[in-house]
Amino acid sequence: MSRTSRTTLRRSRTALIAAGALVAAAAGSAAAAAPFGASAAAAAGCTVDYKIQNQWNGGLTAAVSVTNTGDALSTWHLEWSFAGGEKVSQGWNATVTQSGAAVTAKNLSYNGTLASGASTSFGFNATGNGNSAVPATFKLNGVTCNGATGPTDPPDPTDPPTDPPAGSRVNNPYEGAKVYVNPEWSAKAAAEPGGTRVSNQPTGVWLDRIAAIEGANDGMGLRDHLDAALTQKGSGELVVQLVIYNLPGRDCSALASNGELGPTEIGRYKTEYIDPIAAILGDAKYAGLRIVTTVEIDSLPNLVTNTGSRPTATPACDVMKANGNYQKGVGYALNKLGDVPNVYNYIDAGHHGWIGWDDNFGATADIFKVAATTEGATVNDVHGFITNTANYGATKEDNFSIDDSVNGTSVRQSKWVDWNRYTDEQSYAQAFRQKLVSVGFNSDIGMLIDTSRNGWGGTQRPTGPGASTSVDTYVDGGRYDRRIHLGNWCNQAGAGLGERPKAAPAAGIDAYVWMKPPGESDGSSKAIPNDEGKGFDGMCDPTYGGNARNGNNPSGALGDAPVSGHWFSAQFQELMKNAHPAL
Repeated sequence: MSRTSRTTLRRSRTALIAAGALVAAAAGSAAAAAPFGASAAAAAGCTVDYKIQNQWNGGLTAAVSVTNTGDALSTWHLEWSFAGGEKVSQGWNATVTQSGAAVTAKNLSYNGTLASGASTSFGFNATGNGNSAVPATFKLNGVTCNGATGPTDPPDPTDPPTDPPAGSRVNNPYEGAKVYVNPEWSAKAAAEPGGTRVSNQPTGVWLDRIAAIEGANDGMGLRDHLDAALTQKGSGELVVQLVIYNLPGRDCSALASNGELGPTEIGRYKTEYIDPIAAILGDAKYAGLRIVTTVEIDSLPNLVTNTGSRPTATPACDVMKANGNYQKGVGYALNKLGDVPNVYNYIDAGHHGWIGWDDNFGATADIFKVAATTEGATVNDVHGFITNTANYGATKEDNFSIDDSVNGTSVRQSKWVDWNRYTDEQSYAQAFRQKLVSVGFNSDIGMLIDTSRNGWGGTQRPTGPGASTSVDTYVDGGRYDRRIHLGNWCNQAGAGLGERPKAAPAAGIDAYVWMKPPGESDGSSKAIPNDEGKGFDGMCDPTYGGNARNGNNPSGALGDAPVSGHWFSAQFQELMKNAHPAL
Protein backbone atom coordinates (compact mmCIF):
# COMPACT_ATOMS: atom_id res chain seq x y z
CA MET A 1 0.00 0.00 0.00
CA SER A 2 1.37 3.42 -0.90
CA ARG A 3 2.26 5.95 1.78
CA THR A 4 -0.68 8.15 0.76
CA SER A 5 -3.31 5.47 0.89
CA ARG A 6 -1.90 4.03 4.10
CA THR A 7 -1.82 7.35 5.92
CA THR A 8 -5.25 8.28 4.68
CA LEU A 9 -6.68 5.16 6.27
CA ARG A 10 -4.92 5.38 9.62
CA ARG A 11 -5.37 9.15 9.76
CA SER A 12 -9.17 8.98 9.37
CA ARG A 13 -10.90 11.13 11.99
CA THR A 14 -13.70 8.56 12.32
CA ALA A 15 -13.26 5.47 14.47
CA LEU A 16 -12.19 2.36 12.60
CA ILE A 17 -14.87 -0.33 12.22
CA ALA A 18 -12.77 -3.41 12.96
CA ALA A 19 -10.44 -3.94 15.94
CA GLY A 20 -6.99 -5.44 15.39
CA ALA A 21 -5.68 -8.52 17.14
CA LEU A 22 -3.35 -7.84 20.06
CA VAL A 23 -1.04 -10.79 20.32
CA ALA A 24 2.15 -11.52 22.22
CA ALA A 25 5.06 -13.30 20.59
CA ALA A 26 7.97 -15.58 21.28
CA ALA A 27 10.28 -15.40 24.24
CA GLY A 28 13.58 -17.13 24.86
CA SER A 29 17.34 -16.93 24.63
CA ALA A 30 20.15 -18.75 22.92
CA ALA A 31 23.89 -18.48 22.46
CA ALA A 32 25.75 -17.51 19.30
CA ALA A 33 29.37 -17.85 18.25
CA ALA A 34 29.67 -14.36 16.76
CA PRO A 35 26.39 -12.46 16.47
CA PHE A 36 26.25 -9.32 14.28
CA GLY A 37 27.36 -6.27 16.24
CA ALA A 38 29.01 -8.14 19.11
CA SER A 39 32.38 -9.66 19.84
CA ALA A 40 33.07 -13.33 19.13
CA ALA A 41 32.68 -14.15 22.79
CA ALA A 42 29.34 -12.39 23.22
CA ALA A 43 26.19 -14.40 23.81
CA ALA A 44 22.89 -13.34 22.26
CA GLY A 45 19.32 -13.89 23.31
CA CYS A 46 16.04 -12.10 23.14
CA THR A 47 12.37 -11.87 23.85
CA VAL A 48 10.02 -10.30 21.33
CA ASP A 49 6.62 -8.73 21.82
CA TYR A 50 4.92 -8.50 18.40
CA LYS A 51 1.51 -6.84 18.41
CA ILE A 52 -0.83 -6.39 15.46
CA GLN A 53 -2.23 -3.07 16.64
CA ASN A 54 -4.68 -2.62 13.80
CA GLN A 55 -5.81 -4.85 10.94
CA TRP A 56 -8.17 -4.36 8.05
CA ASN A 57 -8.95 -6.04 4.76
CA GLY A 58 -5.88 -4.91 2.87
CA GLY A 59 -3.31 -4.14 5.52
CA LEU A 60 -2.08 -4.00 9.08
CA THR A 61 -0.11 -1.90 11.54
CA ALA A 62 2.25 -3.75 13.88
CA ALA A 63 4.37 -2.73 16.87
CA VAL A 64 7.42 -4.77 17.84
CA SER A 65 9.39 -4.58 21.09
CA VAL A 66 12.71 -6.46 21.36
CA THR A 67 14.45 -7.16 24.68
CA ASN A 68 18.09 -8.23 24.61
CA THR A 69 18.58 -11.03 27.16
CA GLY A 70 22.17 -11.71 26.08
CA ASP A 71 25.36 -9.66 26.09
CA ALA A 72 25.35 -5.99 25.15
CA LEU A 73 25.03 -5.20 21.43
CA SER A 74 26.34 -2.20 19.52
CA THR A 75 24.07 -2.91 16.53
CA TRP A 76 21.13 -5.23 16.01
CA HIS A 77 18.86 -6.69 13.38
CA LEU A 78 15.70 -8.77 13.87
CA GLU A 79 14.51 -11.28 11.30
CA TRP A 80 11.23 -13.12 10.72
CA SER A 81 9.10 -14.42 7.86
CA PHE A 82 5.52 -13.69 6.89
CA ALA A 83 3.25 -16.64 6.17
CA GLY A 84 0.30 -14.83 4.60
CA GLY A 85 1.84 -12.89 1.72
CA GLU A 86 2.17 -9.62 3.66
CA LYS A 87 4.35 -6.88 2.16
CA VAL A 88 5.95 -4.14 4.29
CA SER A 89 5.06 -0.67 3.00
CA GLN A 90 6.78 1.48 5.62
CA GLY A 91 8.58 1.21 8.94
CA TRP A 92 9.56 3.60 11.72
CA ASN A 93 12.30 3.54 14.38
CA ALA A 94 14.03 0.83 12.29
CA THR A 95 14.94 0.19 8.66
CA VAL A 96 12.53 -2.56 7.64
CA THR A 97 13.29 -4.41 4.40
CA GLN A 98 11.80 -7.51 2.80
CA SER A 99 12.91 -10.16 0.32
CA GLY A 100 10.13 -12.60 -0.55
CA ALA A 101 8.57 -13.63 2.76
CA ALA A 102 11.74 -12.82 4.75
CA VAL A 103 11.77 -9.52 6.67
CA THR A 104 14.70 -7.78 8.39
CA ALA A 105 14.48 -4.80 10.75
CA LYS A 106 17.79 -3.03 11.42
CA ASN A 107 18.57 -0.39 14.02
CA LEU A 108 18.84 3.30 13.14
CA SER A 109 21.73 5.55 14.19
CA TYR A 110 20.19 6.50 17.52
CA ASN A 111 18.97 3.12 18.80
CA GLY A 112 21.72 0.67 17.82
CA THR A 113 23.15 0.19 21.29
CA LEU A 114 21.21 -2.47 23.19
CA ALA A 115 22.55 -3.26 26.65
CA SER A 116 21.86 -6.58 28.31
CA GLY A 117 18.27 -6.46 29.56
CA ALA A 118 17.48 -3.35 27.50
CA SER A 119 14.56 -3.06 25.08
CA THR A 120 13.90 -1.15 21.89
CA SER A 121 10.74 -0.74 19.83
CA PHE A 122 9.81 -0.16 16.21
CA GLY A 123 6.75 -0.48 14.03
CA PHE A 124 5.65 -0.95 10.44
CA ASN A 125 2.72 -0.98 8.08
CA ALA A 126 2.16 -3.79 5.59
CA THR A 127 -0.35 -4.92 3.05
CA GLY A 128 -2.30 -8.04 3.95
CA ASN A 129 -5.57 -9.91 3.65
CA GLY A 130 -6.96 -9.04 7.08
CA ASN A 131 -5.97 -12.37 8.63
CA SER A 132 -2.30 -11.82 9.46
CA ALA A 133 -0.81 -13.86 12.29
CA VAL A 134 2.21 -13.51 14.56
CA PRO A 135 5.32 -14.95 12.85
CA ALA A 136 6.40 -18.33 14.20
CA THR A 137 10.11 -17.50 14.67
CA PHE A 138 12.25 -14.45 15.35
CA LYS A 139 16.05 -14.15 15.20
CA LEU A 140 18.10 -11.39 16.83
CA ASN A 141 21.47 -11.02 15.13
CA GLY A 142 21.07 -14.51 13.70
CA VAL A 143 20.10 -16.23 16.95
CA THR A 144 16.62 -17.69 17.39
CA CYS A 145 14.41 -16.33 20.14
CA ASN A 146 12.96 -19.55 21.51
CA GLY A 147 9.39 -20.04 22.65
CA ALA A 148 5.85 -20.34 21.35
CA THR A 149 3.88 -17.49 19.87
CA GLY A 150 0.74 -16.19 21.44
CA PRO A 151 -2.81 -16.63 20.17
CA THR A 152 -3.32 -15.63 16.55
CA ASP A 153 -7.06 -15.95 15.97
CA PRO A 154 -8.47 -12.82 14.30
CA PRO A 155 -11.35 -10.98 15.99
CA ASP A 156 -14.89 -12.02 15.16
CA PRO A 157 -16.08 -9.45 12.59
CA THR A 158 -19.64 -9.80 13.90
CA ASP A 159 -18.57 -8.32 17.26
CA PRO A 160 -18.29 -4.55 16.72
CA PRO A 161 -15.77 -2.90 19.08
CA THR A 162 -16.95 -0.27 21.52
CA ASP A 163 -13.65 1.61 21.25
CA PRO A 164 -11.14 2.06 18.43
CA PRO A 165 -8.12 -0.23 18.68
CA ALA A 166 -4.97 1.15 20.29
CA GLY A 167 -3.02 3.25 17.85
CA SER A 168 -5.93 4.17 15.55
CA ARG A 169 -6.87 7.81 15.35
CA VAL A 170 -10.27 9.18 16.26
CA ASN A 171 -12.12 12.24 15.03
CA ASN A 172 -11.31 14.46 18.00
CA PRO A 173 -8.71 13.08 20.44
CA TYR A 174 -10.09 15.22 23.26
CA GLU A 175 -13.63 13.90 23.13
CA GLY A 176 -14.33 11.21 25.71
CA ALA A 177 -10.83 11.53 27.17
CA LYS A 178 -9.10 12.94 30.21
CA VAL A 179 -6.03 15.10 29.61
CA TYR A 180 -2.67 14.59 31.32
CA VAL A 181 -1.91 16.74 34.36
CA ASN A 182 1.84 17.45 34.45
CA PRO A 183 2.93 16.58 38.02
CA GLU A 184 5.80 19.09 37.93
CA TRP A 185 3.59 22.02 36.92
CA SER A 186 0.83 20.88 39.26
CA ALA A 187 3.20 20.87 42.25
CA LYS A 188 4.39 24.42 41.49
CA ALA A 189 0.84 25.67 41.06
CA ALA A 190 -0.37 23.95 44.24
CA ALA A 191 2.50 25.52 46.22
CA GLU A 192 1.20 29.01 45.38
CA PRO A 193 -1.38 30.61 47.69
CA GLY A 194 -4.75 29.69 46.18
CA GLY A 195 -3.06 27.57 43.52
CA THR A 196 -4.91 24.37 44.38
CA ARG A 197 -7.94 25.88 42.62
CA VAL A 198 -6.27 25.19 39.27
CA SER A 199 -3.39 22.80 39.98
CA ASN A 200 -5.43 19.86 38.67
CA GLN A 201 -5.76 21.39 35.20
CA PRO A 202 -3.99 19.73 32.24
CA THR A 203 -1.16 21.66 30.61
CA GLY A 204 1.34 21.06 27.80
CA VAL A 205 4.74 19.47 28.33
CA TRP A 206 7.36 21.58 26.54
CA LEU A 207 10.26 19.75 24.90
CA ASP A 208 12.22 22.94 24.24
CA ARG A 209 15.74 21.45 24.00
CA ILE A 210 17.43 18.13 23.48
CA ALA A 211 18.10 17.66 27.19
CA ALA A 212 14.37 17.89 27.94
CA ILE A 213 13.84 14.51 26.27
CA GLU A 214 15.75 12.73 29.02
CA GLY A 215 14.89 15.29 31.68
CA ALA A 216 16.87 18.51 32.17
CA ASN A 217 18.06 19.64 35.59
CA ASP A 218 16.80 16.46 37.27
CA GLY A 219 13.31 17.07 35.92
CA MET A 220 10.97 14.57 34.32
CA GLY A 221 11.91 13.35 30.86
CA LEU A 222 9.54 12.33 28.08
CA ARG A 223 9.34 8.69 29.20
CA ASP A 224 8.72 9.84 32.78
CA HIS A 225 5.76 11.89 31.60
CA LEU A 226 4.37 9.08 29.45
CA ASP A 227 4.72 6.58 32.30
CA ALA A 228 2.91 9.00 34.62
CA ALA A 229 0.24 9.40 31.94
CA LEU A 230 -0.34 5.65 31.87
CA THR A 231 -1.00 5.78 35.61
CA GLN A 232 -3.41 8.71 35.22
CA LYS A 233 -5.13 7.00 32.29
CA GLY A 234 -6.54 4.06 34.19
CA SER A 235 -9.11 2.20 32.11
CA GLY A 236 -10.29 5.24 30.13
CA GLU A 237 -8.80 7.39 27.37
CA LEU A 238 -6.16 10.03 28.07
CA VAL A 239 -4.54 12.76 25.97
CA VAL A 240 -0.91 13.78 26.51
CA GLN A 241 -0.02 17.25 25.15
CA LEU A 242 3.55 17.82 23.96
CA VAL A 243 5.09 21.00 22.54
CA ILE A 244 7.73 20.24 19.90
CA TYR A 245 9.87 23.37 20.04
CA ASN A 246 13.53 23.28 19.05
CA LEU A 247 13.91 24.31 15.40
CA PRO A 248 17.28 25.50 14.09
CA GLY A 249 17.39 29.27 14.46
CA ARG A 250 14.24 29.07 16.57
CA ASP A 251 11.93 32.07 16.89
CA CYS A 252 13.93 34.36 14.61
CA SER A 253 11.99 37.48 15.62
CA ALA A 254 12.01 37.16 19.43
CA LEU A 255 15.28 36.80 21.30
CA ALA A 256 13.72 35.63 24.58
CA SER A 257 12.75 32.28 23.06
CA ASN A 258 15.81 31.62 20.89
CA GLY A 259 16.97 28.03 21.10
CA GLU A 260 20.07 25.89 21.37
CA LEU A 261 20.41 25.03 17.65
CA GLY A 262 22.00 27.40 15.15
CA PRO A 263 20.32 28.28 11.83
CA THR A 264 22.11 25.51 9.89
CA GLU A 265 21.87 22.69 12.45
CA ILE A 266 19.03 20.85 10.76
CA GLY A 267 20.96 17.57 11.02
CA ARG A 268 21.11 17.77 14.81
CA TYR A 269 17.43 18.71 14.92
CA LYS A 270 16.60 15.51 13.06
CA THR A 271 18.93 12.99 14.66
CA GLU A 272 19.30 14.33 18.21
CA TYR A 273 15.83 15.79 18.75
CA ILE A 274 13.03 14.48 16.51
CA ASP A 275 14.34 10.92 16.03
CA PRO A 276 14.65 10.18 19.77
CA ILE A 277 11.20 11.67 20.45
CA ALA A 278 9.69 9.55 17.67
CA ALA A 279 11.41 6.44 19.04
CA ILE A 280 9.93 6.98 22.49
CA LEU A 281 6.44 7.81 21.23
CA GLY A 282 6.57 4.71 19.01
CA ASP A 283 7.18 2.39 21.96
CA ALA A 284 4.30 -0.10 22.02
CA LYS A 285 4.02 0.53 25.75
CA TYR A 286 2.41 3.91 25.00
CA ALA A 287 0.14 2.82 22.15
CA GLY A 288 -2.97 3.30 24.29
CA LEU A 289 -2.32 7.01 24.89
CA ARG A 290 -3.59 9.77 22.63
CA ILE A 291 -0.51 11.94 22.08
CA VAL A 292 -1.15 15.48 20.81
CA THR A 293 1.88 17.36 19.49
CA THR A 294 1.96 21.12 19.00
CA VAL A 295 4.58 21.45 16.28
CA GLU A 296 7.02 24.36 16.45
CA ILE A 297 5.24 27.45 17.71
CA ASP A 298 6.17 30.90 16.36
CA SER A 299 8.10 29.54 13.39
CA LEU A 300 6.54 29.36 9.92
CA PRO A 301 4.54 32.63 10.08
CA ASN A 302 7.82 34.48 10.66
CA LEU A 303 8.79 33.58 7.11
CA VAL A 304 5.80 35.60 5.89
CA THR A 305 5.64 38.57 8.24
CA ASN A 306 9.24 39.19 9.31
CA THR A 307 11.26 38.86 6.10
CA GLY A 308 12.15 40.85 3.00
CA SER A 309 11.20 44.49 2.68
CA ARG A 310 8.56 44.53 5.41
CA PRO A 311 9.22 47.00 8.23
CA THR A 312 8.95 44.10 10.67
CA ALA A 313 11.72 42.09 8.94
CA THR A 314 14.71 40.83 10.90
CA PRO A 315 18.02 39.54 9.47
CA ALA A 316 17.61 36.27 11.39
CA CYS A 317 14.25 35.58 9.74
CA ASP A 318 15.69 36.38 6.31
CA VAL A 319 18.37 33.75 6.97
CA MET A 320 15.78 31.13 7.90
CA LYS A 321 13.67 31.90 4.84
CA ALA A 322 16.72 31.56 2.61
CA ASN A 323 17.97 28.25 4.03
CA GLY A 324 14.51 26.61 4.25
CA ASN A 325 15.27 24.90 7.54
CA TYR A 326 11.98 25.91 9.16
CA GLN A 327 10.02 24.13 6.44
CA LYS A 328 12.42 21.18 6.46
CA GLY A 329 12.32 20.87 10.24
CA VAL A 330 8.54 21.06 10.47
CA GLY A 331 8.11 18.63 7.59
CA TYR A 332 10.54 16.16 9.13
CA ALA A 333 8.77 16.35 12.49
CA LEU A 334 5.35 15.86 10.90
CA ASN A 335 6.62 12.87 8.92
CA LYS A 336 8.38 11.06 11.76
CA LEU A 337 5.84 11.80 14.47
CA GLY A 338 2.93 11.20 12.09
CA ASP A 339 4.19 7.68 11.52
CA VAL A 340 3.26 6.81 15.11
CA PRO A 341 -0.39 5.70 14.88
CA ASN A 342 -1.53 7.29 18.16
CA VAL A 343 0.09 10.70 17.57
CA TYR A 344 -2.04 13.70 16.54
CA ASN A 345 0.04 16.50 14.98
CA TYR A 346 -1.26 20.07 15.31
CA ILE A 347 0.82 22.77 13.60
CA ASP A 348 1.07 26.12 15.35
CA ALA A 349 -0.89 28.74 13.38
CA GLY A 350 0.05 31.94 15.18
CA HIS A 351 -2.89 34.08 16.32
CA HIS A 352 -5.38 36.56 14.93
CA GLY A 353 -3.23 39.56 15.86
CA TRP A 354 -0.44 38.16 13.71
CA ILE A 355 -1.98 36.34 10.76
CA GLY A 356 -5.43 37.96 10.54
CA TRP A 357 -4.52 40.63 7.98
CA ASP A 358 -5.21 40.01 4.29
CA ASP A 359 -1.55 40.04 3.26
CA ASN A 360 -0.64 37.46 5.94
CA PHE A 361 -3.64 35.14 5.91
CA GLY A 362 -3.32 33.34 2.58
CA ALA A 363 0.46 33.50 2.42
CA THR A 364 0.75 31.75 5.78
CA ALA A 365 -1.63 28.98 4.74
CA ASP A 366 0.48 28.47 1.62
CA ILE A 367 3.72 28.13 3.57
CA PHE A 368 2.07 25.64 5.93
CA LYS A 369 1.22 23.54 2.87
CA VAL A 370 4.85 23.68 1.74
CA ALA A 371 6.11 22.53 5.15
CA ALA A 372 3.50 19.77 5.34
CA THR A 373 4.68 18.33 2.02
CA THR A 374 8.43 18.55 2.72
CA GLU A 375 10.87 15.91 4.02
CA GLY A 376 8.47 13.05 3.33
CA ALA A 377 5.47 14.59 5.11
CA THR A 378 1.99 14.74 3.59
CA VAL A 379 -1.14 16.60 4.63
CA ASN A 380 -2.31 13.29 6.11
CA ASP A 381 0.34 13.76 8.81
CA VAL A 382 -1.53 16.88 9.99
CA HIS A 383 -4.49 16.37 12.29
CA GLY A 384 -5.10 20.07 12.81
CA PHE A 385 -3.71 23.43 13.88
CA ILE A 386 -3.45 25.40 17.13
CA THR A 387 -3.82 29.15 17.60
CA ASN A 388 -2.85 31.57 20.38
CA THR A 389 -0.18 29.26 21.82
CA ALA A 390 1.45 31.11 24.72
CA ASN A 391 -0.38 34.27 23.68
CA TYR A 392 -3.09 36.51 25.05
CA GLY A 393 -5.75 37.09 22.38
CA ALA A 394 -9.29 36.86 23.75
CA THR A 395 -11.18 33.73 22.71
CA LYS A 396 -14.32 35.75 21.92
CA GLU A 397 -14.90 39.50 21.97
CA ASP A 398 -18.60 39.88 22.78
CA ASN A 399 -18.90 43.67 22.87
CA PHE A 400 -18.02 44.44 19.25
CA SER A 401 -17.72 42.58 15.98
CA ILE A 402 -15.83 43.08 12.75
CA ASP A 403 -19.07 44.08 11.01
CA ASP A 404 -19.87 46.94 13.41
CA SER A 405 -19.49 50.59 12.48
CA VAL A 406 -19.65 53.81 14.50
CA ASN A 407 -20.90 56.99 12.83
CA GLY A 408 -20.26 55.35 9.49
CA THR A 409 -16.71 54.23 10.34
CA SER A 410 -15.96 50.50 10.33
CA VAL A 411 -14.52 48.78 13.39
CA ARG A 412 -11.72 47.65 11.09
CA GLN A 413 -10.52 51.26 10.98
CA SER A 414 -10.06 51.51 14.74
CA LYS A 415 -6.49 51.71 16.02
CA TRP A 416 -6.91 48.44 17.90
CA VAL A 417 -8.25 46.34 15.00
CA ASP A 418 -6.14 48.21 12.43
CA TRP A 419 -7.78 46.68 9.33
CA ASN A 420 -7.54 43.13 10.65
CA ARG A 421 -10.31 40.78 9.48
CA TYR A 422 -10.77 39.24 12.94
CA THR A 423 -11.40 40.52 16.43
CA ASP A 424 -10.72 37.36 18.43
CA GLU A 425 -9.18 33.90 18.31
CA GLN A 426 -12.27 31.80 17.73
CA SER A 427 -13.45 33.66 14.64
CA TYR A 428 -9.89 33.61 13.31
CA ALA A 429 -9.40 29.88 14.00
CA GLN A 430 -12.67 28.95 12.29
CA ALA A 431 -11.93 31.09 9.23
CA PHE A 432 -8.31 29.99 8.98
CA ARG A 433 -9.42 26.37 9.12
CA GLN A 434 -11.47 26.93 5.98
CA LYS A 435 -8.53 28.64 4.28
CA LEU A 436 -6.24 25.73 5.13
CA VAL A 437 -8.73 23.28 3.63
CA SER A 438 -8.89 25.40 0.48
CA VAL A 439 -5.11 25.11 -0.05
CA GLY A 440 -5.15 21.34 0.25
CA PHE A 441 -5.35 20.25 3.87
CA ASN A 442 -7.89 17.56 4.73
CA SER A 443 -11.45 18.79 5.16
CA ASP A 444 -11.73 17.17 8.60
CA ILE A 445 -8.84 19.00 10.31
CA GLY A 446 -9.62 20.43 13.73
CA MET A 447 -8.40 23.51 15.59
CA LEU A 448 -7.16 24.05 19.12
CA ILE A 449 -7.14 27.40 20.95
CA ASP A 450 -4.75 28.03 23.84
CA THR A 451 -6.86 29.75 26.51
CA SER A 452 -4.33 29.53 29.32
CA ARG A 453 -3.80 33.29 29.67
CA ASN A 454 -6.49 35.06 27.65
CA GLY A 455 -9.27 35.44 30.24
CA TRP A 456 -8.76 39.17 30.92
CA GLY A 457 -11.12 39.16 33.88
CA GLY A 458 -10.95 41.10 37.12
CA THR A 459 -12.13 44.62 37.77
CA GLN A 460 -10.93 45.93 34.40
CA ARG A 461 -13.14 43.61 32.32
CA PRO A 462 -15.73 45.63 30.35
CA THR A 463 -19.39 44.71 30.76
CA GLY A 464 -20.57 46.20 27.46
CA PRO A 465 -19.52 48.21 24.41
CA GLY A 466 -17.57 51.42 24.78
CA ALA A 467 -18.96 54.86 24.11
CA SER A 468 -20.04 55.58 20.53
CA THR A 469 -18.14 58.87 20.45
CA SER A 470 -15.77 57.38 17.90
CA VAL A 471 -14.85 53.96 16.60
CA ASP A 472 -11.81 53.97 18.92
CA THR A 473 -13.79 54.74 22.08
CA TYR A 474 -16.31 52.09 21.05
CA VAL A 475 -13.68 49.36 20.58
CA ASP A 476 -11.29 50.34 23.38
CA GLY A 477 -14.09 50.69 25.90
CA GLY A 478 -15.56 47.28 25.09
CA ARG A 479 -12.63 45.00 24.34
CA TYR A 480 -11.74 42.28 26.85
CA ASP A 481 -8.12 42.09 25.66
CA ARG A 482 -6.52 44.93 27.65
CA ARG A 483 -3.06 44.82 26.10
CA ILE A 484 -1.59 48.12 24.96
CA HIS A 485 -1.13 46.64 21.48
CA LEU A 486 -1.96 43.33 19.78
CA GLY A 487 1.75 42.82 19.12
CA ASN A 488 2.61 42.63 22.82
CA TRP A 489 3.39 39.03 23.81
CA CYS A 490 5.64 38.90 26.86
CA ASN A 491 4.34 38.40 30.44
CA GLN A 492 1.43 40.77 29.95
CA ALA A 493 0.26 42.79 32.93
CA GLY A 494 -3.45 42.40 33.68
CA ALA A 495 -3.84 39.05 31.92
CA GLY A 496 -5.90 36.28 33.48
CA LEU A 497 -6.55 32.58 33.17
CA GLY A 498 -9.00 31.90 30.36
CA GLU A 499 -11.58 29.23 29.62
CA ARG A 500 -10.76 25.96 31.32
CA PRO A 501 -9.67 23.14 29.01
CA LYS A 502 -12.73 21.77 27.24
CA ALA A 503 -13.39 19.38 24.36
CA ALA A 504 -15.36 20.42 21.26
CA PRO A 505 -16.45 23.89 22.49
CA ALA A 506 -17.45 25.23 19.05
CA ALA A 507 -17.74 24.25 15.40
CA GLY A 508 -14.38 23.21 13.98
CA ILE A 509 -12.65 23.59 17.35
CA ASP A 510 -11.35 20.31 18.79
CA ALA A 511 -10.64 21.83 22.21
CA TYR A 512 -9.74 24.78 24.35
CA VAL A 513 -6.37 23.84 25.88
CA TRP A 514 -3.81 25.21 28.31
CA MET A 515 -0.80 24.44 26.12
CA LYS A 516 1.28 27.17 27.78
CA PRO A 517 1.47 26.30 31.48
CA PRO A 518 0.25 29.36 33.41
CA GLY A 519 3.04 30.71 35.60
CA GLU A 520 5.89 29.83 33.24
CA SER A 521 7.64 33.01 32.07
CA ASP A 522 7.67 34.19 28.45
CA GLY A 523 11.11 35.71 28.89
CA SER A 524 13.33 37.58 31.33
CA SER A 525 12.87 41.27 32.10
CA LYS A 526 16.61 41.77 31.80
CA ALA A 527 19.52 39.75 30.42
CA ILE A 528 20.12 36.64 32.55
CA PRO A 529 22.94 34.22 31.70
CA ASN A 530 21.65 30.68 31.08
CA ASP A 531 22.66 27.40 29.47
CA GLU A 532 19.42 27.05 27.46
CA GLY A 533 20.32 29.32 24.54
CA LYS A 534 17.64 31.86 25.54
CA GLY A 535 18.41 35.52 24.99
CA PHE A 536 16.95 38.78 26.24
CA ASP A 537 14.21 40.54 24.29
CA GLY A 538 13.24 44.14 24.98
CA MET A 539 9.56 43.18 24.69
CA CYS A 540 9.95 41.52 28.12
CA ASP A 541 11.30 44.72 29.69
CA PRO A 542 8.49 46.85 31.19
CA THR A 543 10.46 50.02 30.36
CA TYR A 544 10.88 49.16 26.65
CA GLY A 545 9.34 51.60 24.17
CA GLY A 546 8.48 49.09 21.46
CA ASN A 547 9.34 48.39 17.83
CA ALA A 548 7.69 48.10 14.42
CA ARG A 549 6.03 44.81 15.34
CA ASN A 550 4.04 46.42 18.16
CA GLY A 551 3.52 49.84 16.64
CA ASN A 552 6.29 51.34 18.82
CA ASN A 553 4.16 51.02 21.92
CA PRO A 554 5.29 50.15 25.47
CA SER A 555 5.72 46.41 26.04
CA GLY A 556 3.12 46.06 28.80
CA ALA A 557 5.31 43.38 30.42
CA LEU A 558 5.54 42.54 34.11
CA GLY A 559 8.84 43.28 35.85
CA ASP A 560 11.31 40.94 37.54
CA ALA A 561 10.56 38.02 35.22
CA PRO A 562 12.90 34.99 34.98
CA VAL A 563 14.16 33.26 31.81
CA SER A 564 11.43 31.86 29.56
CA GLY A 565 9.96 28.60 30.82
CA HIS A 566 11.00 29.24 34.43
CA TRP A 567 8.45 29.68 37.20
CA PHE A 568 7.18 33.24 37.63
CA SER A 569 5.16 33.42 40.82
CA ALA A 570 4.02 37.04 40.37
CA GLN A 571 2.59 36.21 36.95
CA PHE A 572 0.76 33.15 38.27
CA GLN A 573 -0.84 35.22 41.01
CA GLU A 574 -1.89 37.87 38.47
CA LEU A 575 -3.40 35.21 36.21
CA MET A 576 -5.47 33.77 39.05
CA LYS A 577 -6.61 37.23 40.18
CA ASN A 578 -7.82 38.13 36.69
CA ALA A 579 -9.20 34.74 35.69
CA HIS A 580 -12.35 34.63 33.58
CA PRO A 581 -14.40 32.65 34.31
CA ALA A 582 -13.40 33.65 37.83
CA LEU A 583 -11.96 31.04 40.17
